[in-house]
Amino acid sequence: MAERNLDFDTVIDRKNTNSLKYDFAVKRGMPEDILPLWVADMDFKISSYIQDAVVRQAEHGIYGYSEPGEEYFEAVSSWLRKRHGWEVNPEWLIKTPGVVYALAMAVRAFTNVGDGVLIQQPVYYPFSGVILDNKRKVVNNALILGGDGKYEMDFEDFEEKIIKENVRLFFLCNPHNPIGRVWSCQELERIGDICCKHHVTVVSDEIHSDFVWKGKHQVFADLKEEYREITVTCTAPSKTFNIAGLQTSNIFIANARLRHLFKKQIDASGYSQLNSVGVAACEAAYRYGEEWYQAVSEYIKNNISYIQEYLKENIPEVKMRAPEGTYLVWLDFRELGLSENELENLIVHKAGLWLDGGTMFGDDGRGFQRVNAACPRSILETALNKLENAVHG
Repeated sequence: MAERNLDFDTVIDRKNTNSLKYDFAVKRGMPEDILPLWVADMDFKISSYIQDAVVRQAEHGIYGYSEPGEEYFEAVSSWLRKRHGWEVNPEWLIKTPGVVYALAMAVRAFTNVGDGVLIQQPVYYPFSGVILDNKRKVVNNALILGGDGKYEMDFEDFEEKIIKENVRLFFLCNPHNPIGRVWSCQELERIGDICCKHHVTVVSDEIHSDFVWKGKHQVFADLKEEYREITVTCTAPSKTFNIAGLQTSNIFIANARLRHLFKKQIDASGYSQLNSVGVAACEAAYRYGEEWYQAVSEYIKNNISYIQEYLKENIPEVKMRAPEGTYLVWLDFRELGLSENELENLIVHKAGLWLDGGTMFGDDGRGFQRVNAACPRSILETALNKLENAVHG
């Protein structure tokens, strides 16, 4: 059977489907008719192979406790091997209902109340959320924005913060959300060596690793053997195949001690099996989703180029550096000289757009907005026209 869902231009009405993106604007303080380009899911139909697997699971009619077998691991591991050259062992795998849940379990497993956890802002906002909600302290090794619009790591500050704050846990985001960096092997080695030197455990969020436009994604744990022994690697089919709502993530921990501590926290949280539909979807995605993945990647890549060219030609005051990875675009509005409230008013009330405001990702995101490019081109065209009219109106 051939892949059927390769039409990414058709706009699919997602309203009245309990969509977080489309159905909860008013409840979240936004106008009813706002155009959403915020939360990181796609406005595309999933691979027909995944859709068929979900339908088969539903038609069976019994939705009891489920546990994936060897076929599940084979599908996941073969994808990681093919895409990233990473060989994983079955005993390393711990399945969770999401990467954010895994981050929270890591905080509880590897730190104590009051301890500092290092992050690199501006970064995916649940990083700080799970740290603070578990009564730990956020330690920020802020990324440095160069004059060319490219973010770099501050390695001296990274090590100083670890020593000064007695940090024992670091959240790495690679590819980085929201700035779109795909960290090089050299950058990863510098922070990896520092973490080994100071006995810091690394939780590497690699959920966006299948969308890399420039360079190559390097699995952090696979760079050096000593990194493998200090790393919790978080992966999921959710971003790659647009199945975030099925809540299936695959966490790999090679070190037996770290794996034991992590499992203990999962047990303490009361969680056990994944949901049966998520298991079926994940296996189908990694086994049969290649054609859909290649097609959607090309479409999104072209969307990102379209945004960049539109801004250059029509709204040059708004700057964009093409992301090296992810389908999220980080826009710099600072040249407009607006306060945060004024920028929010421009985006929400004048342009009628729902984006993710930069300060959501930390104070280092002030003056920026995050845009989701994984939508039909016509939606992007409408959004950019609205933005142009708001800026120049």
